Amino acid sequence: MNRVTLFRTTPRIVFGSGAINQLPSEIKSLGGGKVFLITDKGIVNAGLARKITDLLDNAKIKYSVFDAVEPDPRYEIVEKTLRILREEKTDLVLGLGGGSSIDIAKTTAALGLNRGPVSQYFGIDLIPKAGLPSIIIPTTAGTGSEVTPIAILSDEKEKLKKGIVSSHLFPSIALLDPDLTIGLPPNITASTGMDALIHAIEAYTSVNATSLTDLLAYRAMELLYQNIRAAYANGSNLEARSAMLEGSLLAGMAFANAGVTAVHAFAYPIGAEFHIPHGVANTLMLPHVMRFNLLGNVPKFARIAAAFGIPSAGMTILTMAEKAVEAIERLADDLKVPRHLKEFGIRQEHIPQLAEGVMKVTRLLANNPRTLTLQDAQEIYKAAL
Repeated sequence: MNRVTLFRTTPRIVFGSGAINQLPSEIKSLGGGKVFLITDKGIVNAGLARKITDLLDNAKIKYSVFDAVEPDPRYEIVEKTLRILREEKTDLVLGLGGGSSIDIAKTTAALGLNRGPVSQYFGIDLIPKAGLPSIIIPTTAGTGSEVTPIAILSDEKEKLKKGIVSSHLFPSIALLDPDLTIGLPPNITASTGMDALIHAIEAYTSVNATSLTDLLAYRAMELLYQNIRAAYANGSNLEARSAMLEGSLLAGMAFANAGVTAVHAFAYPIGAEFHIPHGVANTLMLPHVMRFNLLGNVPKFARIAAAFGIPSAGMTILTMAEKAVEAIERLADDLKVPRHLKEFGIRQEHIPQLAEGVMKVTRLLANNPRTLTLQDAQEIYKAAL
């Protein structure tokens, strides 16, 4: 079917071992006078924030630091960072960390020159004008948020994660250095790596996929699936770490344009209400949503198995599609990522409300390769118990 498509990504991407050393020159290229570094306590305790501030000190670049980003951050955190940004008169935002810090940094930069409560921007294309320049440095592989126009924030009143979607959320520069991921603990390597793989799978099977996003998503699946075990087993394996970071980047570019699907829609309610880390919440739901979805596009799910390196000789495409789901279950077991909702205290009686939460995530369900009903959502949650 002929259609008009649009592909967007971060305008400047710097990638490679030691790339962090280019940070001062990248800041100067954007005309930054005073930098606002946004990160979290874990990054500070790991010594990664110090690497950044040392670079800034040596280059005599002024900066302020906010290091209180929380996991699955509430949108009220952005209200705090905006107050500091304006009080300190900073003019460039630097985000360092995983998806939470990156999303807070992106939103802070985008709203730096826009007024009004943060909550009014939940939705699509509601930010009226460009914000401040920003540089994003991911320390996990990862959310791919450094190349997406999306930020996900928690609304505790509604017990939901909500999205702000705007081209103004693209950072000015994404700076990716696999050296910064070397110290990532195995459990975080596993959950963030699975999150990146899920981005690639969902972008590949989205109804909005294009030839370009398919190229990116397929290569991302190859890189991530074939390197995540090595990165998990030996965190100092720089080759595996670099492949994971590249895979996360490509998956981010793919889903920024094709969109993610029902896996994320199912993950949002359980993440918000039961405080399950995002990558774990996605992994919990992935095989069950894949089994439901594969009838919507059997050939593509079969090609996922091919990207994983599963031989196709003598198999039907339906069998290959099913093998892709089995491979995901084996991978989650190898990485010791939890696979049952009951491990987080979720019980049968929680399912009706959770399913209703899924059906509210219409932005993502519109991308799904198979139409989903409330009853379907309940059955999928039951399968994941």
